[in-house]
Amino acid sequence: MPGKVQKYRPFGEVTRGKTARNRLRRVDIFLLMVAGDLIRRQDGLFRQALYVDLGYGAEAFTTLESARRFRGQNPDLRVLGVEIEPERVAAALPYADENTFFRLGGFNLPLQPGETVRLIRAFNVLRQYREAEVQEAHRLMGSYILPGGLLIEGTSDPLGRVWTANLLRRKVDGLEMEGLVFSTNFRGGFEPGIFQPVLAKNFIHRMLPGEKIHQFFEDWKEAARQVISFKSLGLRQWFMASAKELKMAGYDLDIRQKYLSRGFLFWRW
Repeated sequence: MPGKVQKYRPFGEVTRGKTARNRLRRVDIFLLMVAGDLIRRQDGLFRQALYVDLGYGAEAFTTLESARRFRGQNPDLRVLGVEIEPERVAAALPYADENTFFRLGGFNLPLQPGETVRLIRAFNVLRQYREAEVQEAHRLMGSYILPGGLLIEGTSDPLGRVWTANLLRRKVDGLEMEGLVFSTNFRGGFEPGIFQPVLAKNFIHRMLPGEKIHQFFEDWKEAARQVISFKSLGLRQWFMASAKELKMAGYDLDIRQKYLSRGFLFWRW
């Protein structure tokens, strides 16, 4: 009926909720490197803008760990953990405080009047969805982000040692793909194929001849073979050398030492 207030209904599906302490530590490290200014930003609407951890799982570890890390840069940062499973929200509520919130929600974020968002991290959430649903989920999450803000969405292995992620920037007219990020801490070895099982949902089924992501991996594997002599110096050195070789093949990669030495390969889209 006209004028009736619609009850909020989370948009999305319940995930398995598996999590572990420090599983997303390397995601936070990357964000502090690539988006430190955004995390610290205090002008205008950004002063109270939220960092959102979407789909934190059965325990609130990842949200609380991010809050601790990011508040080293912005002590007043407001942090929101969002889960679609009511029991998980109830379990997290004892950890809430004046700047840390836990709410029931989905890709349609449960924001309160006047709230804005600077950064969303959505990890190990979309992997269970159909590829056709990814773009709409990105669009919906991006609609809450202030222009200049970021969405990082991806998949990690159970311990967070290896992951890949889409990095998307909010522009005035919507989200724009900024790059694809590959991360390893080298404890599980290194060769380009280790990233294929954790490709983000919009790429995992695209590993077919003729697809851009398939060609990227073929070229990265060839680059790694060309510089395999560096493997004797250590996996980190081999990784770094393979990235530099791949850039010479024509890929727009950020090969700054600060990224490569920590196991991050950032492919600008």
